[in-house]
Amino acid sequence: MTTSTSSRTRLTSSTDVTVVIALGTNLGDRHYNLQRALHELRAFVHVVRVSDIIETEAVDSPAGAPPFLNAVLIGYTKLAPLALLDELLALEKKLGRVRRGIRNEPRIIDLDLILYGALRMNTKRLTLPHPRAREREFVMKPLTSLWSGGLSARRIVGMPAD
Repeated sequence: MTTSTSSRTRLTSSTDVTVVIALGTNLGDRHYNLQRALHELRAFVHVVRVSDIIETEAVDSPAGAPPFLNAVLIGYTKLAPLALLDELLALEKKLGRVRRGIRNEPRIIDLDLILYGALRMNTKRLTLPHPRAREREFVMKPLTSLWSGGLSARRIVGMPAD
């Protein structure tokens, strides 16, 4: 793997970067889907902690969408942000996700990069922190259960605590 000097195109970081990734599934064997995704994620993310799994109603999804199982992990990686995004998208595809262009459609797996260290970026491909994370209880509740040190999940993703 080649590393360039540009932070936008760099494939790896010289140091480990803390990341938060949200996982969700509402098709098939949902527990198995999450377990398999966690197993596969370990190829490029050192997983430190995983939240409890919660079940939530589908948000902003087509009518009749089944409920989701959701979890959040905290880990670290040497991959640069866009390289990590590419790995997450490739893993979704490997696990059977098919994108048909319908926003928030039911899916076998959904992997969202919520935080990448303290990095803030806004490109066509990736916005960090994730722009809707703090509005999504299925991200905030598991994240709050994981984070120690007295910080609320809303503060972690850049929003003042309630």
